[in-house]
Amino acid sequence: MDRLSSFVKSQCMVTVLILWLLANLVSINAQTGVCYGLLGDLPPPKEVIALYNDKGIRRMRLYDPNQDVLDALRGSNIELMLGVPNTDLEKIAADQANAISWVQNNVQNHPDVKFRYICVGNEVSSYSSTSKYVPYLLPAMQNIFNAISSAGLGNQIRVSTAFDTGVMGESFPPSKGAFKSEVRSYLDPIISFLVEKGAPLFVNVYPYFSYTGNTRDISLDYALFKSPSVVVQDGNLGYQNLFDAILDGVYAALEKANGGSLEIVVSESGWPSEGGIATSFDNAKTYNSNLIQHVKGGSPKRPGKPIETYIFAMFNENQKSPEYEKHWGLFFPNKQPTYPISFD
Repeated sequence: MDRLSSFVKSQCMVTVLILWLLANLVSINAQTGVCYGLLGDLPPPKEVIALYNDKGIRRMRLYDPNQDVLDALRGSNIELMLGVPNTDLEKIAADQANAISWVQNNVQNHPDVKFRYICVGNEVSSYSSTSKYVPYLLPAMQNIFNAISSAGLGNQIRVSTAFDTGVMGESFPPSKGAFKSEVRSYLDPIISFLVEKGAPLFVNVYPYFSYTGNTRDISLDYALFKSPSVVVQDGNLGYQNLFDAILDGVYAALEKANGGSLEIVVSESGWPSEGGIATSFDNAKTYNSNLIQHVKGGSPKRPGKPIETYIFAMFNENQKSPEYEKHWGLFFPNKQPTYPISFD
């Protein structure tokens, strides 16, 4: 009887341990990161890293390999999405040796920085001022991937790129989501590359711009996660917020482009506090606070799995324009919060 009692007790302890580990794993996956833009009169990087740690922000997106920031990240255990700037794409695409040098200088030389992703290019598209970079995007991704693999880091660091939702030709209802025909020539090979390598697609998701572009048909509550009930019924799926509708529209488009197995990482999302339509401290706080909680649970199309998300941005950046672009920060440059927010 004592043996049976001891066995039952030990099994219960194992079960409790497994549940604890699973709970913490979900918590880690649900952790919302914050984008660290540098276009402002900002505190020294060491103070910024201390602020990330003080606020419990465990993931960061950095748009270029700023050496002062990389040095400050050493030993911090903050997981990093590091960007390859658009202006570097042609050089890296041209020669594998250039990619190897980039990875050596910006990744391998920082062994005590916790790299999670390399984001090769940001919002490169045929319909914007970044169109000149389109021919170099996939070759640069391939060369960076090869360099990461050659460095023995292929199991640790995933290589991808970030698109905005301007690639969408149709997005309503979400199940009808489809990419523009004119982007398919360069987007489809990138999707195939990501599927082959088991890497996610990064997408910058901004309900703010969708709302301000169509205030007649989209309610502010729907954009701010405040709708009390389903607003858009799409077959068996009901949408109570605009963020989910945008995200699932991209998932539907991926399925139509042989990318149904891909996971989307939301590489930017946020709401400005001043300078534009529907900008206020209250709206920004509401959106970002609700976003942090919402992404722990997935979207209607991909329920139950946390959505890895990065809030834009850590600080207000006064070197940007127009005016509303200066006011996306969770913090003022003096490190005071623009509004109270919790990352729990």
